[in-house]
Amino acid sequence: KAILYADKMTGSMERALAETDRRRDKQIAYNKEHDITPQSIRKAVTTVMEGARSKAAKEQAVQMAAEPDAKYLAKPPEQIMRQIKKLEQEMYTRARNLEFEEAATLRDRIEFLRAKGLGLPDRKAG
Repeated sequence: KAILYADKMTGSMERALAETDRRRDKQIAYNKEHDITPQSIRKAVTTVMEGARSKAAKEQAVQMAAEPDAKYLAKPPEQIMRQIKKLEQEMYTRARNLEFEEAATLRDRIEFLRAKGLGLPDRKAG
């Protein structure tokens, strides 16, 4: 369910609502044709942000994901930078291939190496 707030109905809003109605009508027709009665799901309601973690839990997960790179912490900064560049290339490739979870893991490894290996601050905009 979506609630739209606007001063006026735009063309894109009209098209989106028309498409929703079209799909709903198609689903209702399919259900009638195949004798299907829609039912609500029967799952326990979990938190909205399932999988959201505390900061400490996230840092622990990042460190666990970065363990393969822990050996680089004792290496010179040049080698750490080479590893970071390699991981960045792999991260972008994974993202282009829509492998977002793997890309996020690589991003976390890169952040770990930047913070622990090079002592760089968090690069988040703010």
